Amino acid sequence: MKRIPHRRRRERKTDYRKRLALLKSGKYRLVVRKSNNSTLGQIVEYNKNGDKTLLSVTTFMLRKLGWKHHCGNIPAAYLAGLLLGKKALEKKINDAVLDMGLQTSTKGNRIYAFLKGVLDAGINVPHSPEVLPDENRIKGSHISEEVVKNFEEVRKKILGE
Repeated sequence: MKRIPHRRRRERKTDYRKRLALLKSGKYRLVVRKSNNSTLGQIVEYNKNGDKTLLSVTTFMLRKLGWKHHCGNIPAAYLAGLLLGKKALEKKINDAVLDMGLQTSTKGNRIYAFLKGVLDAGINVPHSPEVLPDENRIKGSHISEEVVKNFEEVRKKILGE
């Protein structure tokens, strides 16, 4: 008799071995997902009846803070991570473990820019420093000077300066 894998495994949405390892840590999960136009980050807590999302931030939320550029780039991902980290600290969440799902891990990509924002906010997440993007890419100097100026404005608003 042939064994049929779980539905989410068949659909290539969940790696159950990886998920089990993350859940065994007993920490909150920092779930980061990206699309062409945005980056989504959530703080998720395991619950036997289904995971519970405690906080959620998308790069589109930066529009309310004055972000005028595309929401699917590295500077926007960093700022969204910084925003999520600040909200997590307000809810007394200090530790998390990164959950990137089935997305490809590439050094310096948007997922790691989001992670850098969360780290700069003060949340402890185990990581390797080599995977984080450098400061020039985070600020958006590879895009334009206009992005750098807007980045600094929005960053100050998030940090409350």
